[in-house]
Amino acid sequence: MSLFKARDWWSTILGEKEEFDQGCLCVADVDNSGSGQDKVIVGSYNGYLRIFNPHPVKPGDEVQPEDLLLEVQLREPILQVEVGKFVSGTEGLHLAVLHCRKLCVYAVSGTQGNVEHGNQYQIKLMYEHNLQRTACNMTYGPFGGVKGRDLICIQSMDGMLMLFEQESYAFGRFLPGFLLPGPLAYSSRTDSFITVSSCQQVESYKYQVLAFATDADERHDTEQRKLSSGKRLVVDWVLNIGEQALDICVVSFNQGASSVFVLGERNFFCLKDNGQIRFMKKLDYSPSCFIPYCSVREGTINTLIANHNKILNVYQDITLKWASQLPCIPVSVKVANFQDLKGVIVTLSDDGHLQCSYLGTDPSLFQAPKVDSREINYEEMNAEMKELQKIIREATKTQDILPESEKQRDVTVTAEVSHDLDEESQAIDSEVKAGAVPSLTVKITIQSRVTAQKPCLAVCVQAPLAVTCDQFVFDDLEPDSSETVVLSVFLKENCSPPELEGTCIVSYNIPTELNPEGIPRVSQCSFSLPLKLVCFPGQPSKAANHKLTIDTNKPPISFVTIFPDFVDPSEGDQANALGFQFLTGSKTTLLASKTSRKF
Repeated sequence: MSLFKARDWWSTILGEKEEFDQGCLCVADVDNSGSGQDKVIVGSYNGYLRIFNPHPVKPGDEVQPEDLLLEVQLREPILQVEVGKFVSGTEGLHLAVLHCRKLCVYAVSGTQGNVEHGNQYQIKLMYEHNLQRTACNMTYGPFGGVKGRDLICIQSMDGMLMLFEQESYAFGRFLPGFLLPGPLAYSSRTDSFITVSSCQQVESYKYQVLAFATDADERHDTEQRKLSSGKRLVVDWVLNIGEQALDICVVSFNQGASSVFVLGERNFFCLKDNGQIRFMKKLDYSPSCFIPYCSVREGTINTLIANHNKILNVYQDITLKWASQLPCIPVSVKVANFQDLKGVIVTLSDDGHLQCSYLGTDPSLFQAPKVDSREINYEEMNAEMKELQKIIREATKTQDILPESEKQRDVTVTAEVSHDLDEESQAIDSEVKAGAVPSLTVKITIQSRVTAQKPCLAVCVQAPLAVTCDQFVFDDLEPDSSETVVLSVFLKENCSPPELEGTCIVSYNIPTELNPEGIPRVSQCSFSLPLKLVCFPGQPSKAANHKLTIDTNKPPISFVTIFPDFVDPSEGDQANALGFQFLTGSKTTLLASKTSRKF
């Protein structure tokens, strides 16, 4: 996050629930006013074309009605807007609007107003081209070195470059090895088109090579291909960047060498016009858009890069010079000149937040208010200090963490496990293949010192153990009352349990004056089950599949002490081998060494 924020000079929200993307923003003197003042042209996927002339009275003012020069609905989604010399016979600027299946070129003009409503603006359709293929994006420039006019190249979704010499269609060429369309730019210095293919490499194609290659309309016609004198489309140079590209920009400042800027998903590349890398910058964020805008020092280029953290970074080559916070994530960024203010940053978000901002800081006009000074009464302060120290001493006398009311719990739960197995087994639906599956009785008692509302008891044992009933619901407990339940535990699934532990949990509500419905409370206790629940004594055996030796630092303890249920007391300390036959069928033998400290 940046300490500085982009200063809001002018902003507005476009439409309602409209969508915008990378090519939907353009800044230029589209009405040929000659003042050098840019206008902001915005097209949306909903088909709305808007032209703004921002001129706030003071920075941050609300948008005025006269700021919107023109708003028309073209009824088709607008993929991209560009301004250039697109009409023959004139070097005036015109507006090119790219739709999915149509390219339209308009003249934007304003009429001087005679009343207070101001000037009136309208657009006039100069010409249009209906496209045979679905368009993706376009670029323009003086293809082939023509003077005083711009030609347009449109990339289709299936990889065809369609070139238009203003009012007429010139030719179309398919890009080799095409899969998905990428960003497209034109370099006038080398007269070539630059794109990034699905192979994650930057590719450059000369205009002359495109012009003399086999026509795309003849590509599938075998007979025509035999008769054609066209050549195969060959790439001029290739550079593998190892990632997809978000945008490409070709710039040349101060009559210097042109540079190709490529914004990747995680890296930012600057290439020479022959494809060699001038520099690259690894980004530690996810970029959203960029624009190289000027060269303030010879040999370097300044670039704006916006990211998905709403941060606008200013780089001089690879050095970060400034970072500022934006109110939204831009999908397109431009630099424009308005009135006497040059270098205004214009950003557009995907939901239509259009903002003109500038960098730096505004002087703070805040002054801290004066504090009312009053004389200090030292006697009152000493008295207050003694009172506070007395409270602290009283509070630190007791070291108890819990308050008095928590020392003895309102509701307690205890579990008593029977020493003997049930005479008649209570096992239900057991999957154990043994002849008789034993069960064990557990007696659970709930005692309440206060009124406990909606008491519920849950008994949990870990599978494969199970209980005959695991949920109990009681009526409200009165003070100094108790409830007792009896249940049985048994081995249900045909595998040995990882532990012989169980838990009893009682949930209840304690009513208070402020909350008659009661405050939720929980009490719980644990109980341990004997080993004889899952196995019985067996004959010791020296043959085994797996053997485990445990070394101890003390002599082995008598088995009578550890397993009283499995050793005959008459044997006393003489027993050093013990056999266990589990209900699941497996056998285990435990040996205690008489001469060494081992089990």
